[in-house]
Amino acid sequence: MPAHTIPIKTARGEKPKLAVYKFSSCDGCQLSLLNLEDELLDLVGAVEIAHFLEARRQVLPPPYDIGLVEGSISTPDEEQRIHDARRDCRFLVAIGACATSGGIQALRNWADVDEFMKYVYATPQYIRTLDTATPVAAHVFVDFELRGCPVSQIQLLELISALLVGRKPNIATHSVCVECKRKGLPCVLVSKGEPCLGPITQAGCGALCPSCSRACYGCFGPSSRPNIPSLGNRFVNELGKSNRDMKRMLRSYNGFLEPFKQASEHYERLEEQEA
Repeated sequence: MPAHTIPIKTARGEKPKLAVYKFSSCDGCQLSLLNLEDELLDLVGAVEIAHFLEARRQVLPPPYDIGLVEGSISTPDEEQRIHDARRDCRFLVAIGACATSGGIQALRNWADVDEFMKYVYATPQYIRTLDTATPVAAHVFVDFELRGCPVSQIQLLELISALLVGRKPNIATHSVCVECKRKGLPCVLVSKGEPCLGPITQAGCGALCPSCSRACYGCFGPSSRPNIPSLGNRFVNELGKSNRDMKRMLRSYNGFLEPFKQASEHYERLEEQEA
């Protein structure tokens, strides 16, 4: 998104129209919007909820000013619908790990999806799916991406507020470690010897897991400049993690998002060489 965007202008007396779309996902990011609680009434007062099947049955016709997209593109139908959403929305924003990286369902991108369907579905011949689950940006241009599994309510509110007034959203790209230090939390990697992905994971969660003395597992995806080889060397050489362990740690909610994808494939090659 450009540093300065044009404020959303509507006809006098009309509110900007907000559309929220669901693709392959668990609905958690949509619920983050509905769970704004105190801020929800202010949000509804600022925008017209034009398309949000999780919240209301009425659907207003496009065009829409802001479109929020939850979920990965995993079926032929979704591949078509995302192009329709892009056409109908002035600003299109991918929210959550599924929409920005393919999500946990993108694990099938390294496997045989037909084999999976044989075990999951009684009649797999009726299933229509793509070979891969991919982020929204792999199919259409998106104006902004908001990370997280689920997205942060604070960041979601900041994003919508910024779009309404025409400024760049103030979304951090540094690592979770910065949030830990600001909260005065002890480093779980140093103090407990746990393999924490905080040094390479983008901030936004408020260091939720380290606040509970648990290691970060990367649900906000890679930070702006993650030094994965350095952290991986420590996990392998000092904590005794195997190449298979490293691959599995990097292939979770954001496993198909660069540079986690490249790093996990590197450890997979090392794992194969050991076999």
